[in-house]
Amino acid sequence: MAQKDAGVAAASGGRKGKPHAVVVVYPMQGHIIPETHLALRLAARGFAVTVVTTEAVHDQTARALGVDPAGHDAFAGARSAGMDVRCELVSDGLPLGFDRSLHHDEFHGSLLHALSGHVEELLGRVVVDPAATCLVADTFFSWPATLARKLGIPYVSFWTEAALIFNLYYHVHLLTENGHFGCNEPRKDTITYIPGVPAIEPHELMSYLQETDATSVVHRIIFKAFEQARGADYVLCNTVEELEPSTIAALRAEKPFYAVGPILPAGFARSAVATSMWAESDCSHWLDAQPPGSVLYISFGSYAHVTKQELREIAGGVLASGARFLWVMRPGIVSSDDPDPLPEGFAAASAGRGLVVPWCCQVEVLSHAAVGGFLTHCGWNSVLESVWAGVPMLCFPLLTDQITNRRLVVREWRVGVTIGDRGAVFADEVKARIERVMSGKEGKDLGEAVKKVRATLEAAAAHGGSSQRSFDEFVDELTRRCGGC
Repeated sequence: MAQKDAGVAAASGGRKGKPHAVVVVYPMQGHIIPETHLALRLAARGFAVTVVTTEAVHDQTARALGVDPAGHDAFAGARSAGMDVRCELVSDGLPLGFDRSLHHDEFHGSLLHALSGHVEELLGRVVVDPAATCLVADTFFSWPATLARKLGIPYVSFWTEAALIFNLYYHVHLLTENGHFGCNEPRKDTITYIPGVPAIEPHELMSYLQETDATSVVHRIIFKAFEQARGADYVLCNTVEELEPSTIAALRAEKPFYAVGPILPAGFARSAVATSMWAESDCSHWLDAQPPGSVLYISFGSYAHVTKQELREIAGGVLASGARFLWVMRPGIVSSDDPDPLPEGFAAASAGRGLVVPWCCQVEVLSHAAVGGFLTHCGWNSVLESVWAGVPMLCFPLLTDQITNRRLVVREWRVGVTIGDRGAVFADEVKARIERVMSGKEGKDLGEAVKKVRATLEAAAAHGGSSQRSFDEFVDELTRRCGGC
């Protein structure tokens, strides 16, 4: 296989004399994007980088490009640009054709029980000359600190979400001790005892911390992952210090914690390294024909599902609003066996003012002048990308961190509004919110607010900005620790 040949080349003499980072990518779309770009950042700073990803992700991303997975080398372009970055593949323990989205628990169970052994075997077999000098792995993996100790190298935990989410998981023991989590009837009063978080309501916690049954495979992964995170030598976080100052200060009191976000594709354009697991439709011609700021972009991300009823209510609100829209209808968003989940007659009723596509390059769409609003599930990548593009948000969180991200977007930064909650979203409210954001005073106010937050992101990412300084400090510290070996 071409990837294994690349791995042999990775162990060639050309890599000696450099620190060697092994970056293990969590096999879900929302994690693949920032972790790939973190790997490229490290390579740009002189690291030799070996990216470890699953055979299933490699297969799906290659097919999305329309190329043969057997010959696909995702990082060939990066190497031709002078970066020392290569890819190695491991099995996640499931067949390539297994539907990982539909069979959520089986997929995560395999990540919990099978993947670490395959990664350890790979590192022992391939990444030996030069030896790995640090292990960079997604915080949600349940084994990196143990593996790094076994290899005698530092563990860099990469958190792809907001620092607030990390902080709440990191202090889940306090939620349990105080009766807000882990019991049959959790308290409903305001939570005021999490370091760095003056106050948060129970309904603003991540979905997994609102559930009374904490025995699921995902809960086991989260608990194990944060046990491991406590053993991390460094934590990198895809956020900006100025947006979460008290949270980050509290976490820095615990361990070396670096806010290095936003980690976005270079130039906020289509990535030079393919990271999409679905073929991307070209929407540019349709968008070019729309008036500036007139299009509502709608996407509920790469993983979570919506119900048919929720989709019916949102679609009804979109139609009634009269807004132009570009809607990403990911295959299987309701169910793998429901290829056309929009209400009957929707396409005819919206003809001429709407475009529905299965997937797209989101950064290209958000940065188009025609887009004036983003109806989003509030995944963290989507939040950062929307702010960077200066686009206000209409929030409909579905799962996990998205609920807490909405708090940041709506309550703290005031760059978005809510349209409803799971099981409680209604067409008339969706219509009213769309009208207010796309053509009312509220939309103008949100637009001004998002410009200010965008300026904060840009300043942090610029030369001398807080995220750039933080990344420099991390690289210097890690290079010193690795001895430049």
